Amino acid sequence: MTATVTEYVCEDCGTLLRHSNPNTLESMRDVHNQLCIVKRQKTMAAQAAVPKPAAAPAAPAAVSPTAAAPPPAIPAAPSAPAAGGPTTISLSGTGTNYGKVEGPIDPKFKEKRQQVGTYQGIKVWGPYDAPGQLGIWGDYVCIDFDICVADGACIEACPVNVYEWLQTPGHPASDKKAFMIREKDCIFCMACENVCPPQAVKIFKKS
Repeated sequence: MTATVTEYVCEDCGTLLRHSNPNTLESMRDVHNQLCIVKRQKTMAAQAAVPKPAAAPAAPAAVSPTAAAPPPAIPAAPSAPAAGGPTTISLSGTGTNYGKVEGPIDPKFKEKRQQVGTYQGIKVWGPYDAPGQLGIWGDYVCIDFDICVADGACIEACPVNVYEWLQTPGHPASDKKAFMIREKDCIFCMACENVCPPQAVKIFKKS
């Protein structure tokens, strides 16, 4: 039986989106509307056409009989922390376990697995035996690295660039993975979870 394919055509740029899953197509439509350059240009042009009210004339400054005291010194702001966080695991190793598995990711993995470490501040859940068995990564943006086949759908769908490629040479499913390095920027649109072909992604919305 052939699946019914649903279509959406952007009225601004004419882009055609097609998918057999209506929920996935809806997520793809939302992401496209956020990223559509033609729609953005039309919005900016409409905003520029609105006349701005004239600024009121500034009131003359009052003249003080005594010299004004200098403003207090503002302490320098502390420097921002370096990107990423602590790393306690290694992607290289001599492990003999090979963990290519079929999706979907187990939505209850946190009840069944133990956290074995972190990579640049991102939680890693075992079992872990690099390079062939990498477990599940993330706290609320989670990917089973043993299911991920590096098709890149999640990276393309994410409107806030949560992911970037992480090289994982020696893994049987793929030699790179979608790494949620900017997990804290997630807006929980669910686009990445909906478009992942092997269903390796699970998003946990913050309470």
